[in-house]
Amino acid sequence: MMRMTVLASGSKGNSTVIATGRTRILVDAGLSCREILKRMQTAGEDPRTLDAILITHEHQDHVQGVAVLARKLGIPVYFTEMTHRAWMRWMRPRKRMTYADWLRQREQGVTAVADDAAITTGIALAAVADEGESELCEDTASAERDPAALHSVSYFEAGKRFAVGDIDVEPFTIPHDAADPVGFVFEGEGVRIGFATDLGYVPANARQALRRCDVLMLESNHDTEMLRDGPYPWSVKQRVMSRVGHLSNEAAAEFLERNYDGQAAYVILAHLSESNNLPALARVSAERALCERMSLLTNKLLLAEQNQVLPAIAL
Repeated sequence: MMRMTVLASGSKGNSTVIATGRTRILVDAGLSCREILKRMQTAGEDPRTLDAILITHEHQDHVQGVAVLARKLGIPVYFTEMTHRAWMRWMRPRKRMTYADWLRQREQGVTAVADDAAITTGIALAAVADEGESELCEDTASAERDPAALHSVSYFEAGKRFAVGDIDVEPFTIPHDAADPVGFVFEGEGVRIGFATDLGYVPANARQALRRCDVLMLESNHDTEMLRDGPYPWSVKQRVMSRVGHLSNEAAAEFLERNYDGQAAYVILAHLSESNNLPALARVSAERALCERMSLLTNKLLLAEQNQVLPAIAL
């Protein structure tokens, strides 16, 4: 049996548990560590049994709690290398110090300074973290000094399958404004789970990867008219509607009508915007797309929520 439990889905945080009888994976950790542990307990999932955390991309609503959670549980985090580097840059913002502080540190033996840092009296010095650092701190003291310290890191590449325990993972590239964003297909115990959120459109490689899934989790982020008339600045609206933004209800419905193969027992609409969408609008768009293909009426349509755990799906 394979089980999928969506702990949270939306612009304030995303996290999902994928599990078999032997292996448990957390896909994204976009809530605080405390909130993830709380929601796992609510769902009947023991955090101590997690084997790994897999990250789709480095945006805050997908990585907010990853460092604290991974250190607390002592489990590896899987990134693409580019996503890991982007995440470290986000976790280690440019620190600023006064010239006097810099002189004091230098007297104490701190002599290495980034080559591109400008040092002038009365002007702050930017201390840039080394992006090429390969050794990750594992002790508590090091973690306090380095917020990006992890127990261990494993890299994967889009298009290359790998395994975590008895779960095979197929990562595929998706179009989103992140360093190296991916979707996943998880396969174990004869069940396939497709996972595709945070993408501006559904490219051919994603359409191919998402075939023959027993569970399909697909983004249905916004209603186009609500977004255009909504409170976001125009620059943000353009970003969301772009080909590296988010799938609208209409785009998700178009995929379900034209490219979805109809094999999934469950279709989950995910990452719904609280500002630019309504659950009823997302559901109606998807249902119309499925109803026009009579063979798909047996699909069960679910909506993942931001503030409530979706009951576990077990196949």
